[in-house]
Amino acid sequence: MQLRGCGTALVTPFKQDGSVDEAALRNLVAWQVESGIDFLVPCGTTGETPTLSHDEWLRVVDVTVEVAAGRVAIVAGATSNSTHDAVEKAKEIAARPGVDAILTASPYYNKPTQEGQYRHFKAIAEAAGKPIVLYNVPGRTGANIEPGTLARLAEVPNIIGVKEASGSITQIAEVCNAVPEHFLVLSGDDAITLPVIALGGVGIVSVASNEIPREMAEMTRAALNNDWATARRIHRKYLALMQANFIESNPLPVKAVLTMMGKIEEVYRLPLLPMRRDTRSRLQKIAMDAGVIAKPAAPAADAVEFFVYENWLAGPHKVVLHRSTCGQCNHGKGRPAGHDANHARWHGPYPTLSEAREASQNMPGVLIRSECKCI
Repeated sequence: MQLRGCGTALVTPFKQDGSVDEAALRNLVAWQVESGIDFLVPCGTTGETPTLSHDEWLRVVDVTVEVAAGRVAIVAGATSNSTHDAVEKAKEIAARPGVDAILTASPYYNKPTQEGQYRHFKAIAEAAGKPIVLYNVPGRTGANIEPGTLARLAEVPNIIGVKEASGSITQIAEVCNAVPEHFLVLSGDDAITLPVIALGGVGIVSVASNEIPREMAEMTRAALNNDWATARRIHRKYLALMQANFIESNPLPVKAVLTMMGKIEEVYRLPLLPMRRDTRSRLQKIAMDAGVIAKPAAPAADAVEFFVYENWLAGPHKVVLHRSTCGQCNHGKGRPAGHDANHARWHGPYPTLSEAREASQNMPGVLIRSECKCI
């Protein structure tokens, strides 16, 4: 197993009744693999894992493993703010066939010290017997894993890397310098994938790849192969979409876009609620500009037709040609007030101006023929 490149932090699709949408999950996983993603991460933050029951958590992992069928590595999420529970979860998920590694985040809410985090992760690694990827996301957990602590944890057997989502390029640079070369540093933020790789990182655990798996995988591979021109081109094209996935709490935007793409139903579990209308409108425009969803077709212009207005009271027997879009007349929808059928009538519609002109030429008794300014 080699965790290098782009891995998708999978959303968990739900049905309207709130249950896990297994069919949508299967389709999503198959599409990810077929699009060239390098590995999959079910049951992370993006998967709304805190709202999953124990059985649902295992089922989502099992379905992902089954559909992937060994074609890509599976890094299953298993986190708790109780070290005892985190150890038990890691042991249980490590025993599931097809799980290659475990992603586990810092204990949330407790705000442990650096030593507390070290012992927490060490206990998980010693019990699980599978490769462990740490997840540093202080914005959600309230606990930052400092570079010195990561350097210590890198010496613990089974701890093979970190998903770094501290949001600090300076800290990530310090991490890359502090840990041994074999220790994997993965970006936890799509928008900074390229600088993290430039600093020595080996890839990304991506949210945006739910929507654009092929593009994120190609961008990451290009950077890892030192093809920075290609990597930057893809990055520039999709940067707004990467950033848009955090204009509201993850995974609201990514699930909204996947719904626009027809991949899933937009259903969340409390305490998450659907996006605000104004934010959704911004997100939709960004998704359209990125080419992820189609722009709405422009309304078809009304077909232009032509009418002949025959008016005897406007002087000698007279006809006037009008375009159907003329704002100065009622183009065939009725007669001007004060005119009766014996003195005024509309003829048409005619599909072309030449046909309308020909018709007017063949009207008996006409002395004046003219055309409205609309022609």
